[in-house]
Amino acid sequence: MIHKEGKGTILITSVFLGLCCFFVALTVDSFLLKMFVYGSAVVALFFILQFFRNPNRSTIPNAHRVIAPADGTVVVIETVEETEVMHRPMKQISIFMSPLNVHVTRFPTSGTVTYSTHHKGSYLVASHPKSSLKNERTTVVLEGDPYGKILFRQVAGFVARRIINYAKVGDSATQGAEFGFIKFGSRMDIFLPLNSTVEVSLNQKVKGGETVIARFIKSQDGTYVIDRG
Repeated sequence: MIHKEGKGTILITSVFLGLCCFFVALTVDSFLLKMFVYGSAVVALFFILQFFRNPNRSTIPNAHRVIAPADGTVVVIETVEETEVMHRPMKQISIFMSPLNVHVTRFPTSGTVTYSTHHKGSYLVASHPKSSLKNERTTVVLEGDPYGKILFRQVAGFVARRIINYAKVGDSATQGAEFGFIKFGSRMDIFLPLNSTVEVSLNQKVKGGETVIARFIKSQDGTYVIDRG
């Protein structure tokens, strides 16, 4: 299945590559050169189709788990001071998405969107430690039980120049449902309450909508401590 955000790009690319091949067929005599151009066009189109693929994912909703919001590799696990909305220490998990990954982004938990904004910025390599604060990005906050509030960001990379975020304040989010798309290489940052435990490790490959990346910790009386912030 191809994501709706890719249909225009795929159409334009197909027309351009088709015209290039047609021009080469009319003007070039070398068989080897023709085969090279045709082969390159097929590879380029295949890459574009792969980038905009939108495979079905089997999300099993669980209010006590956080699932990966995107495909990629875990590049950051640390406790940081979240300075945009929460203004307090939180656990950060960051997932780097290469151009070969699926670039659909999904809600990591269910809840209500209480904050959603877009920030203009630069285009550092998405794996750069400061890309979360300096690059173009969106920030979304979800609130729900039992976790209280969590925050996550779509971060543009060196190649990524467009971020699509569908989440609006007041929306009801369903765990695993799409909330956006990032074009051509990027990063997802997730900020969780301190009363949670991380279930992934650095350099681990995760799958959006399926891999459990964290759980909320029960207190001694068996209930979950809600972090409203």
